[in-house]
Amino acid sequence: MRIVIVGATGNVGTAVLRRLRREAGTELVGVARRLPGPDAGEPYGDVEWHSCDIGAPGAADQLVRIFAGARAVVHLAWQIQPSHDRRTLYRTNVGGSRAVIEAAVRVGVPALVYASSVGTYAPGPKNQPVSENWPATGVETSSYSRDKAEVEALLDGVQREHPKLRVVRLRPGLIFQREAGTEISRYFLGPLVPVRLLRYGRIPLVPSNRRLRMQAVHADDVADAYARAVVGDASGAFNVAADPVLTPELLARHFHGWTLPVAVPVLRAAAALTWRARLQPVDTGWVDLALNVPLMSSHRAETELGWTPQIDTVTALKELFAGMATRAGTGSPPLSPDPALPGRPAALTRGQLPGHPNPY
Repeated sequence: MRIVIVGATGNVGTAVLRRLRREAGTELVGVARRLPGPDAGEPYGDVEWHSCDIGAPGAADQLVRIFAGARAVVHLAWQIQPSHDRRTLYRTNVGGSRAVIEAAVRVGVPALVYASSVGTYAPGPKNQPVSENWPATGVETSSYSRDKAEVEALLDGVQREHPKLRVVRLRPGLIFQREAGTEISRYFLGPLVPVRLLRYGRIPLVPSNRRLRMQAVHADDVADAYARAVVGDASGAFNVAADPVLTPELLARHFHGWTLPVAVPVLRAAAALTWRARLQPVDTGWVDLALNVPLMSSHRAETELGWTPQIDTVTALKELFAGMATRAGTGSPPLSPDPALPGRPAALTRGQLPGHPNPY
């Protein structure tokens, strides 16, 4: 069974490779712009690798050759940085997804499994979970959310025009694992945040707002959902999240800190000012996303995929923080713990997060 994973070197891709190795008779094909080196180690060995910039002109033609003979294509590639270069992000995220979809249709791949997100949802409730029927139209002020929603709309059209193509969309919450510690620090915190202090398991102050309620899942658990989607016959959208819901109060309790109530305008202003000054890589769209996306019910994944998370969100978050503190990573470029990457002032002044600008 030939399975192609586009974006196979990032946080989720690494976990998916680990999980699919356990499926008998699988032939794994990895696609990434920057490939692991020959000494990258597990889980990157014994994989057929292809370098492809999915947002580049002609990418669909290259992907057609790679997808030939595949039973399923798993599309995980997504670019988060450089956050100041909207054109580059759109080129990869929407343009690249269009190329992946076009190639899958041209080849006649039986199944396309797409990495959507809770970020594809329109603003929703924080006091009760919603099903997959909640509008997938995004949060307007978040470019990440708009791009996710646009790709979902592309898939709606593909399903209408090509009903024989089995399309699965996984919509996970935040995805944590130890090996992603350096990558997540690089893409969402920047070099000025003293992440090494997390080794003491403390967050002295946690910003608090009643709408800062988010869901997460361990990378190994979300990888299990992807594997079940690949080898099974389910189609459609599936929410994927573990318990408990992450709240400021819960974080303060588990990380020995105190909550500090902060109004939404203050959160947005702080993000905007520090982002414009190139002090950190997260613009106000990410704040709006955290405040507005709904809580999700994973009931459909549990009943139709047979999926159950094995790791709770607090344990997953503690694992991630340990990875941040110790600069954990792997041998792939996106997850590289290379100490030469962070702390480059020149990269900050260009409006680019230090390190690799492309997370796949």
